[in-house]
Amino acid sequence: MMIVGLVVAGFLGIRAVGQTAYITNFGDNTVSVINVTADTVVTTIHVGINPLGVACSPDGNWVYITNMGAGTVCIINTATNTVSATIQVGSGPTGIAVNPAGTKLYVANYLDYTVDEITLATNSITAIINVGAYPNGVAVSPDGSKVYVTNYIDNTVSAINTSANTVMATISVGQQPLGVCMSIDGSKAYITNYGSGTVSIINTATNAVSGIITVGVQPEGISVNPVGTRAYVTNFFDTTVSVINTATNTVTATVKVGTNPDGISVTPDGSKVYVVNYGGNSVDVMLASNNSVPTAIAVGGAPEPLGNFISIYPSHTGIPSLTPPTPSITIYPNPANTILNIHSQLTIGNCQLIITDVMGNEVYRETLPAIVNCQLSIVNWNAGIYFYEIRGEGTGLQIPTSTRGKFIKE
Repeated sequence: MMIVGLVVAGFLGIRAVGQTAYITNFGDNTVSVINVTADTVVTTIHVGINPLGVACSPDGNWVYITNMGAGTVCIINTATNTVSATIQVGSGPTGIAVNPAGTKLYVANYLDYTVDEITLATNSITAIINVGAYPNGVAVSPDGSKVYVTNYIDNTVSAINTSANTVMATISVGQQPLGVCMSIDGSKAYITNYGSGTVSIINTATNAVSGIITVGVQPEGISVNPVGTRAYVTNFFDTTVSVINTATNTVTATVKVGTNPDGISVTPDGSKVYVVNYGGNSVDVMLASNNSVPTAIAVGGAPEPLGNFISIYPSHTGIPSLTPPTPSITIYPNPANTILNIHSQLTIGNCQLIITDVMGNEVYRETLPAIVNCQLSIVNWNAGIYFYEIRGEGTGLQIPTSTRGKFIKE
């Protein structure tokens, strides 16, 4: 039976072998691991009692699972797909999210009305933050400065300041809020209201509701595509997915899927939408190009992955690590449409500029004698997320071995 108030927004990780989905099966205490390229289950991992929440580290090397019935978080090593550690947390852990730096986890404890902050260097709880009643979904802002938590009974969202680990605002939304998902630029938080059949849009600058969108009956999961133009919402009772145009905040399509959809996530290249069906023990693969559903994948019992993330950093493919962009290297605008400007505050003797897509495919490479200001035309590139790397060559370098980051092509 579905635990009312438990939902998912995203559950995708990326490994060296490609994109991988980790689906928590609440009913049989396992995680189904799906190769997203082939749309097939490659292995099943046994975890704790009643697994729910999923979060992937930004480098794709680790997956974090909340076990509601055990009061624990399991850490999965994605190289071996085995549990490498287990952390005791609060009572009834549900939603989980990792910060962009990959250094902190935030875990909602459904029965304690708290959020645990876990420092991943030591796998220990370093703060406990009081929030509203029956916290569920958790999302971290792209800059890591805020965490948004849905409170199912209170009809509120707690906005947490991560520097102080205190609630900076409590925002009234619709009835029984469940899912939460950040916009790509962090300016909005999208909230599904299970009891209202709506999505509330929170302006993160003011922490006030700036819009309300009517969707299907009992909306749960929500996910935004990599370029931020579409949001996808699962409607549990309707067995549908609502497709939202984020520019107009209107529903542009309603897609029939499997029985009782809850979790949902868009693949990092934006081509597929994975829809988890609690009642069907399956995952539907929806094509973003035409909203068709040609494939269904059988998984474990009562699948109900809970979270709000998409891991977009390949491990050992394309850009090989999660090293944040160096302040001395900047790119703008981001997102970009026609021209990408690359500016360096360093004098670099000799270097290469390498750009890859989310699948690790190299799309651009150029050897440059120096970088001070560089313009690159991307007008004919496909929309999506790209990774850049500036790699030094030769001797007498004044930069690290490589400097990297990411940008969005609209």
